[in-house]
Amino acid sequence: MARPPVSEERLAADFGPHLNYAPPEGVPGREEPDDIVETHCCFCGMQCGIKLLVKENRVVGFEPWEEFPFNEGRLCPKGVQRYLQDNHPDRLTRPMEARPGEGFVPVGWEHALDRTVQEIRRIQQQYGKQAFGMLSGVSLTNEKSYLVGKFARVALQTPNLDYNGRLCMVSAGAGNKKAFGMDRACNPWSDMTHAEVIMICGANVSETFPTLTHWVWTGRDNGAKLIVVDPRLTPIARTADLHLAIRPGRDSALYSAILRELIVHDWLDHDFIAQHTSGFEAAAEAVQDYTLDWAETVTGIPASKIAQAAEWWGAAKTSFLCHARGIEHQTKGVENVSACINLVLATGRIGRPYCGYGTITGQGNGQGGREHGHKTDQLPGNRDIENPEDRRFVADIWGIPEPELPHSGYTAYEMLEAIHRGEIKGLLSICFNPVVSLPNNNMVREALDKLEFYACIDFFLSETAHYADIVFAGSLQEEEDGTVTTAEGRVVRIRAAVRPPGEARRDTAILLELARRLGAGDKFAYETSEDIFNELRRASRGSRADYFGITYEKVEKNMGIFWPCPDLDHPGTPRLWEDRQFRTPDKRAHFVPVKYHDPGEVTDDEFDVILTTGRVVSQYLSGTQTRRIGRLVDQYPEPLLELHPALALRKKIADRELVRVVTRRGSAIFPAQIVETIREDTVFIPYHWPGKKSANQLTSGHLDPVSKIPEFKISACRLEPTGQTAPPPSETQAWRAT
Repeated sequence: MARPPVSEERLAADFGPHLNYAPPEGVPGREEPDDIVETHCCFCGMQCGIKLLVKENRVVGFEPWEEFPFNEGRLCPKGVQRYLQDNHPDRLTRPMEARPGEGFVPVGWEHALDRTVQEIRRIQQQYGKQAFGMLSGVSLTNEKSYLVGKFARVALQTPNLDYNGRLCMVSAGAGNKKAFGMDRACNPWSDMTHAEVIMICGANVSETFPTLTHWVWTGRDNGAKLIVVDPRLTPIARTADLHLAIRPGRDSALYSAILRELIVHDWLDHDFIAQHTSGFEAAAEAVQDYTLDWAETVTGIPASKIAQAAEWWGAAKTSFLCHARGIEHQTKGVENVSACINLVLATGRIGRPYCGYGTITGQGNGQGGREHGHKTDQLPGNRDIENPEDRRFVADIWGIPEPELPHSGYTAYEMLEAIHRGEIKGLLSICFNPVVSLPNNNMVREALDKLEFYACIDFFLSETAHYADIVFAGSLQEEEDGTVTTAEGRVVRIRAAVRPPGEARRDTAILLELARRLGAGDKFAYETSEDIFNELRRASRGSRADYFGITYEKVEKNMGIFWPCPDLDHPGTPRLWEDRQFRTPDKRAHFVPVKYHDPGEVTDDEFDVILTTGRVVSQYLSGTQTRRIGRLVDQYPEPLLELHPALALRKKIADRELVRVVTRRGSAIFPAQIVETIREDTVFIPYHWPGKKSANQLTSGHLDPVSKIPEFKISACRLEPTGQTAPPPSETQAWRAT
């Protein structure tokens, strides 16, 4: 059955009435709730502790959870208002089916499940198992991430499974594995408190991870020098002792030049390098020509500032380096990460108190989600799907012959390209909105229109769900028990506070029923989320991400346990590498030589400005949740084009003028916001909006060759002023696709 066409007008009509809705003040039950549930925020990888107030199966408010050790009750604007989505009128409460001439109509669960299973079988019988793919998301718990991985490989028997973490931390993960043999932040954030130097690379901490700012500022208040590397003078950069306003895409040049300065001035820990690392000579040779003057030319940062950063880093006794998507969303993401790690290893400041290195996780379970299930090249425990020993181990846990376990398939963006080519004919997705979040999203929309069948599990009708044939009404985080793993590597408990509304079902129940109908029910005989977690523990035993010693009871008693935790008597591992036993084959940390090259796309006479994208404080990822919370929409109602006054003058652009931004993928129009907090050669657009407001119409599908992460941070563009002034934000409807 053909789906009705997805037009911009249909999107606007479907989303129009409710996206700025917020429940009124004084929700009944807030003063006298039936229950107060200690759990965690549903948004970023900080996973702040929060108490949800529950009345008559509704979340009606929150209280700070001051005892939780990371955020100690502090919450960001999103965390404070997260509960407002729970009772939103857009909430899906029944399965729906797309019908020509009717749009989406409610259907029963039997029909939705039967049709989905029939289409899976039809497509796989006609085209092969690999012709049906699955896309997942890391806002899911560890249990659901594990379940998705097993479901795709055992019930669907397809290699084509990937997840939206492919847009997040995979470059960091690959770099960490190269250096340490393990993919996890090496330290708890509290190690910043007495670091003498804190270097933040490509992370807008104050807006995207506001509660982490406390630990940065605690270190600064204790005397730390704060270095921030970012093309924009972000709020955290305004508090820095040294802001390095780098030209986007030139990060490895900066860190390589700093490494050369460490070598030239002998700011090295020779004992650590000799006893606990390998590859230093090759890394040093790779940077020998990267002088300060060369680095200034490439990065746009004055040589004196690069020299100052190197001196502060080199002379310090303790330090903490952390980074996020700014250096990772590049075709050189893994190289950038390796170049940062080289600075940490060269000075030997790792595995000691207040000496650390951490990768900041953007999505709620970005850490745990990539360890246990739905990453195409990994099996539970961060095992390698192509490693024969790892394959046998997991196949035995799952009760299948190893040859039946699929091998690695397409990554997320590659999967959409394969759909566009006609290789993949059917798709099941959960907790992923690629129409907004993937680059080159005009191609993404074309691809989804080509599917013969598409089923989606979600709790709101996202922009991507509009392309589905069947939409299953799934569950919010607070509607199902489980665990997530924070950006520190701390496994914490998610507690079910309420039941899904109406006829909506828990995500786990939907996947288990689909598995049963596909004939694999005996492999999915779980009664509770804890049953799934206990199998996850066994599947991770002895692996690089060992959860075997972690139990629900242990997590609750300690407000979280840091992995690795190999046995029940083990207390967990907040700080890695204190024993200097790295998880590489030679037990040493590895320097990785990094030779500079340009990003995947550079400016020229036609496209003479660099476009970079990112987040704002009041919105989260594709905006499916936060664009439905009126107060967050009011805080930043529409995507704006940030540009420097000098660039505005050169292009004859006025503040609030509508500007057409053109790249090699297409064009879109945004109101100009003239600011002095960005480089003169760079413009910035946040990416949380759909349709004609989407920044990802403009971004490229260039991928890092190792991590396959897209290069969101660098696109060559040109600016075309329209001469029209945008209406005031209060008069715009930012949710509209028009």
